[in-house]
Amino acid sequence: MNLNEDGPSLIWGVVCVILLIASLAARRMSFGEAAKMALAWVAIFAALFAVFSFRFEFLAIWDRVKSDFAGTSSQSVSGEAIEIKRRDDGHYWLQLEVNGTPVRFLIDSGATTTAINESTAVEASIDVDRSGYPVIISTANGRVTAKRGSIQTLVIGPHRIQKHPVVVSESFGDTNVLGMNFLDTMKSWKVEGNVMTLQPE
Repeated sequence: MNLNEDGPSLIWGVVCVILLIASLAARRMSFGEAAKMALAWVAIFAALFAVFSFRFEFLAIWDRVKSDFAGTSSQSVSGEAIEIKRRDDGHYWLQLEVNGTPVRFLIDSGATTTAINESTAVEASIDVDRSGYPVIISTANGRVTAKRGSIQTLVIGPHRIQKHPVVVSESFGDTNVLGMNFLDTMKSWKVEGNVMTLQPE
């Protein structure tokens, strides 16, 4: 036992026991009632002690749960490098801030330009040229029409892109795609095993 680390916890436990005994004695309860109340308080103190002792583990679990809900559990920033683990669907997904709004993207090196669905374009306040001529995009579901647009600020870790060109269409469904024009903003990118590493400029 490390007295320096466990000493305060031991003292806290002893104080709680003394307070419990004093409280029960003051009530002048029967032995059976006192025993039931004592067991209840012991259970409460044990639960509080367990929570306090394993608080860092609980915080780590909570952080993991939050990252799973946020969609960032498979990505990490180490120094300036961005590492992305391949998900169970076989794809690499990356969450970025689009004009300050968190948006999840599929990374597709086969796509020329970053593609945004219509609802994301509205939520993230993306500038879209509604009056210009549409462009024809070839997708896995065939050819679709899209409008040209621009993301004012695209941020991931230490990497910040200004005026990033995109195409916007309702036909993209629920998926947003980062194309080669995003990967070309990196100093380098590579895939080793199940990890994609992006190295910003």
